[in-house]
Amino acid sequence: MQNETLHRIYTEVFDLIPKTVLKNKNRAKSWRYGYDEKYGIVVISKTGEIGPIYRISGLLVALPKIPKDVSTRSKISKDQYWERKEYPKPLSKIKSIFQWNEMPTAFKTAWVDYIEREFDRREQGHWFMRNGKPTYITGSHYMYLQWTKIDVGYPDFREANRIFYIFWEACKADHRSFGICYLKIRRSGFSFMASEECTNIGTLAKDARIGILSKTGSDAKKMFTDKVVPISNNYPFFFRPIQDGMDKPKTELAYRIPASKITKKNMATIDENDMEGLDTTIDWKNTSDNSYDGEKLQLLIHDESGKWDKPDNILNNWRVTKTCLRLGSKVIGKCMMGSTSNALDKGGSNFKSLYLDSNVSSRNANGQTKSGLYSLFIPMEWNMEGFIDKYGNPVLRTPKNPVEGIDGMLIDVGAIDYWENEVDSLKQDSDALNEYYRQFPRNESHAFRDESKQSLFNLTKIYSQIDYNESLIQEHFLTRGSFKWMNGEKDTKVVWSPDKRGRFLVSWLPSVGLQNRTISKGGRKLPGNDHLGAFGCDSYDISGTVGGGGSNGALHGLTKFHMEEAPTNEFFLQYIARPQTAEIFFEEVLMACVFYGMPILVENNKPRLLYHFKNRGYRGYCLNRPDKHASKLSKTERELGGIPNSSEDVKQAHATAIESYIEKYVGIDMESTYRDADEMGSMYFTRTLEDWAKFNINNRTKYDATISSGLAIMACQKHVYLPQKSESKISINFARYSNTGSISELKK
Repeated sequence: MQNETLHRIYTEVFDLIPKTVLKNKNRAKSWRYGYDEKYGIVVISKTGEIGPIYRISGLLVALPKIPKDVSTRSKISKDQYWERKEYPKPLSKIKSIFQWNEMPTAFKTAWVDYIEREFDRREQGHWFMRNGKPTYITGSHYMYLQWTKIDVGYPDFREANRIFYIFWEACKADHRSFGICYLKIRRSGFSFMASEECTNIGTLAKDARIGILSKTGSDAKKMFTDKVVPISNNYPFFFRPIQDGMDKPKTELAYRIPASKITKKNMATIDENDMEGLDTTIDWKNTSDNSYDGEKLQLLIHDESGKWDKPDNILNNWRVTKTCLRLGSKVIGKCMMGSTSNALDKGGSNFKSLYLDSNVSSRNANGQTKSGLYSLFIPMEWNMEGFIDKYGNPVLRTPKNPVEGIDGMLIDVGAIDYWENEVDSLKQDSDALNEYYRQFPRNESHAFRDESKQSLFNLTKIYSQIDYNESLIQEHFLTRGSFKWMNGEKDTKVVWSPDKRGRFLVSWLPSVGLQNRTISKGGRKLPGNDHLGAFGCDSYDISGTVGGGGSNGALHGLTKFHMEEAPTNEFFLQYIARPQTAEIFFEEVLMACVFYGMPILVENNKPRLLYHFKNRGYRGYCLNRPDKHASKLSKTERELGGIPNSSEDVKQAHATAIESYIEKYVGIDMESTYRDADEMGSMYFTRTLEDWAKFNINNRTKYDATISSGLAIMACQKHVYLPQKSESKISINFARYSNTGSISELKK
């Protein structure tokens, strides 16, 4: 079943707050800007009233209440879209507050309402009509659209950027948040939006420091000189403070006198002597782990943070710069971090870790994510240049009739269709394909695609399977749960219990008649469904290590070719976890084997799991190494079973088994060698697929899922590894025929 919500970047939430509560608090204008613990929402309204509530990347954000009078360029719905208002020429001639002071009272009276309105929109945001619907943009977004000059003139309105700014405003409002970690596509406009925010915050804050970092020092400098400084210089006089030094500084932008809000009350004269010094600076630093160490920042811009290459490490830098944004437990500054990702071994891995540690759904006891940041991802199709209509919405699929674009050009191809065509053309070049995925990701896994040069397996097949899995509603294919002994009595029957907190993920459960099938032979318990499939396991012996580390235990179940009513050649179970004690892990593995009635192949370098099976009377479930005759097994191997992980032959056989399985059963078989060309594989366990993609045969320790899944394949194909019998000395000469002609002819 396909996931129909895949293309949504936010959802509107209704009935979260009781209607009477909402009405009363709005009437009293008692909603406070910031995090509301009672309702679990982040209020970004500064009017005391709230309206629509959005769920964005797991965060609930309450927007301001829709006003009675919403700005519109037309009364006709189809003609309602964002339109930047030209700066009035009379005002554009005024370059400073002092020049304003010298203007006649009649001039000031004529323009003071306009200036007040711009200040209000900067602070509170702005509502405008868009194709018949009231649309809210934050103050920062308004400053970006109305007053920020970029490389192509002024920015266009995009729904994707609207959601970005709303999420960013929520990060600023939420006292628990250190800012945003934005996983983006190429040319999304982030660098300009971040530069605008530098200027917007810098021209408002007093005694503040704003810093800029990028993948290199020269990139940070370029962002400062080519974006931040020109944006600042292009602000209207009533927003632009008086700055120290040159008009085009190279290292630091220092504001001396603030831009005071001009109102009807003070429009007559704003004396320089009445103005307090702003003493705010914007600067950039060279890229290093210790950039801005020991300084206090109100805003930190982290551009291209997914491209920090060795020796620079974004994780190390963030640990340092995070302290620049807090005083004790109080968050005093925010970070705006955004980037596409490099290949994992070129800085992408560190950024991926930081991004995953920023999930708002996973918080510590202090209410903060592991990184302190809030992660946001907006898919390619929402922000692709050339595929945005005049209302700022993406044209996702090819329209029946061409659609007018934001630049006035007609759009006759959908963004997704265009993307799929590009992907199809690159399928024979894995590295080019993965680079395209990273630049224009449709999901998070695309963004962190690795280069194939060092991959042992077919990444094209692996990633196509991952893409397919992410398009599915996983709950319809995988169930999370636990195994338990019936009535708590060991060695009776095992039962399956669905449980969202369970450590097992399964895609298939055997029928009641196949569950708990055991054969007794010579006083030994043997698995009754050996013909159906087998398990592979990467075990561990020590419950815990110093600092709570250690690798996970992993278990995979795989079916064989058979004639029963069950899937064939399909992984049906994944377990990757490290319970509090090793004994819990051993027992859970044992219960899975008993429930499915299948044998297990385990690496015997960590024998405690094998001893657990033997001591409980389940030695018959533990497979012997398939590459040796029973008569050639060592005493320990005969006692416990299992296979060594030290043998190079075993390592190669293990990798080859996975490689062969991927070619046959994972992704799309483009050559139709094993199945129809349009038939997708049925490997639904994405975590295992990702482990395969990263697997390094020379450093196998950390790839738990790869080890256990490979052992499961070897267990199901044990006949392949049987030692070859020595050749007979008797020579038998069979007659050989040529069948190339119409009649078979004996070969001489």
